[in-house]
Amino acid sequence: MEFDDLQPMNPAQLREVFRRGEWTDTTAGLAPQYLQGNLVVLAGGLADDFREFCRVNPRPCPLVDVTETGSVEFPSAPGSNYCTDVPKYRVLRAGEAVEFPMDISEHHRDDMVGFLLGCSFTFEAALVEAGVPVRHIEARRTVPMYRTSVECTPVGRFSGPVVMSLRAIPEHLVDRAAEIAASMPQAHGAPMHIGDPAEIGVDLNFPDFGGDPVIEPGDVPMFWGCGVTPQEVARQSRLDMITHFPGAMFITDTRVG
Repeated sequence: MEFDDLQPMNPAQLREVFRRGEWTDTTAGLAPQYLQGNLVVLAGGLADDFREFCRVNPRPCPLVDVTETGSVEFPSAPGSNYCTDVPKYRVLRAGEAVEFPMDISEHHRDDMVGFLLGCSFTFEAALVEAGVPVRHIEARRTVPMYRTSVECTPVGRFSGPVVMSLRAIPEHLVDRAAEIAASMPQAHGAPMHIGDPAEIGVDLNFPDFGGDPVIEPGDVPMFWGCGVTPQEVARQSRLDMITHFPGAMFITDTRVG
């Protein structure tokens, strides 16, 4: 199946495609009028602390939906199953990625809780509509993501660095891009850093996740909080966690804009 085949589909249709294992790549640019989310699945003993972690770190971890304990269905996507409805997953054991399946049903337990964190893919449609180029979508790549020197506010066993996603924006459109994103706090909101990547410990040539950056002359690096942050937190804190594969999101039925 090609990307162009997916673009006309609504969220339920896309989740069905993912459930059948027919698409395992990025969801950037798909269902642009609907909220996409970063998936985190945790055993119940960690769920309360993670909810609080999201509350005190809203820029990288804007919490938009939570399942009931043991349920695989998000209220924002009736009929969904988070074990099958993401293109690709990462299974972390003591913080280390041990498996990259397309279905996590065999890992599900009755004490697990699913969380969805807002995704910056959500505001990209608004950027494009406003005439702001989104380079990785134009290049059909996954957005570049970087482990930064900025630290999250720790809660319980959750501590670690903020991961940020990069969009290189023409200088004359930087303020417009920041304004548009700031209007969508459920999708990470305003950028966390603009300008010199070295100030946040980043070398643009070496993304930690996603694709290589696409930067044109006159572009300014803009960095947004990223929902891959919990994966880095799990790595540093040596926690068990199941997540989406970076760039391969859960797509809800919630409209944005």
